[in-house]
Amino acid sequence: MSRWQWILSRITRRLWVRASLIGALGIVAAVLSAVVEPYIPWQLPGTIGVHAVDSILTIIASSMLAVTTFSLSVVTSAYGAAASQVTPRATRLLIEDRVTQNVLSTFIGSFLFAIVGIVVLKTGAYDARGRVILFIVTIAVIALIVVSLLRWIDHLTRLGLVPETTSRVEDATRRAIRSRLSQPYQGGKRLEGLPPSAVSVLAGDVGYVQHIDMAALAAQCEDVDADIYVTALPGAFLYPDTPIAWIGSCASAETDQNDEDLHEEVRSAFSIGAERSFDQDPRFGLAVMSEIASRALSPATNDPGTAIDVIGRLTRLLTLWAKGPPTIPEDKIAYPRVYVQPLRSQDMFEDAFMLLARDGAEHVEVQIRLQKSLGALARTGDSDFREAALQQAGLALSRAEAGLSLDFDKQRVREAAHRGGVLEGLNHANAAANGQ
Repeated sequence: MSRWQWILSRITRRLWVRASLIGALGIVAAVLSAVVEPYIPWQLPGTIGVHAVDSILTIIASSMLAVTTFSLSVVTSAYGAAASQVTPRATRLLIEDRVTQNVLSTFIGSFLFAIVGIVVLKTGAYDARGRVILFIVTIAVIALIVVSLLRWIDHLTRLGLVPETTSRVEDATRRAIRSRLSQPYQGGKRLEGLPPSAVSVLAGDVGYVQHIDMAALAAQCEDVDADIYVTALPGAFLYPDTPIAWIGSCASAETDQNDEDLHEEVRSAFSIGAERSFDQDPRFGLAVMSEIASRALSPATNDPGTAIDVIGRLTRLLTLWAKGPPTIPEDKIAYPRVYVQPLRSQDMFEDAFMLLARDGAEHVEVQIRLQKSLGALARTGDSDFREAALQQAGLALSRAEAGLSLDFDKQRVREAAHRGGVLEGLNHANAAANGQ
């Protein structure tokens, strides 16, 4: 997506945006009940007294104010629990939770509808037909409140819990992996190497790459008639002198590769922020999953079961990555003049398992599950994927042998590595390296 589409998508995930829209809808519904009455061609059956509607709206206004205040306190407590028990990086997914935002927005919108309805009703703007319309709309709002309350009760039983938060991180990481597999080079071509004549574009700022506007880079390629090579992927931490892209030789003699305006245009296609984002960065999701396991293995928590659960989730995610991207025909590439550096399997495995193997070095059950999972991953994917899995399995085995105190536990980890084919794979890799 373009930069503005990405900014819009981030804004729409904010609670205040959804609450403002539904609140405005509640105000409009209350006002239209008085305005639309003259345009109804048929006679509405029955009449509704002023006091009847006023009493219902008063109940809605008072109850929704209390429910909203209570719900906000519960949500804040859930955010704090997730930050302390899981990882602070996962709280963003809870903040962007659609069910929470929809329920709270419904409560706020119902409160505003009732308040505006009471005010307009007191002014005498509703006649007999208008009160009937207001009553019908009020019944619809009550039904919406009941449905929202039922969803909220079910949702609160899981909000902020470790399994639920871990599942949210896994889902966000899976979406990022599938998005990257569908567009492995974000719509461009694979970057194999930089031409000698390429000129670097420096970041000029400190922060993480959150988004790359590929359409803007492609437009620059057409304007200057040159290829652009992207070397800073989403999730990369930049310094002012870090090259984020390179500009190839310009076909037109009138265009200068070192033109500062051109560099600024290329630089503006990169959104740099203080935090990483799940959207275009599969490695961030894997790193957050690893943080959850490390937090569970800390002496204060001492929960190896959660670490074992995270290993299973990481195995599922990397199995999805092992399938590799589909072959995209040349004529289907959206931005053929933009070359993007691919994600390395070695980096993915380091983000997923390196910290987990270090913090779980003294837990035999964690090390056994690690060897089983990495052995299974070493039997899938391409050669780079298998090599990365074997490398992490070898490092985990070395950490286990250094961290475990009992020889019996060490032998169990070695047997798990042997059954998973890790030892044979490591021996074969070492023999191939020595042969070279």
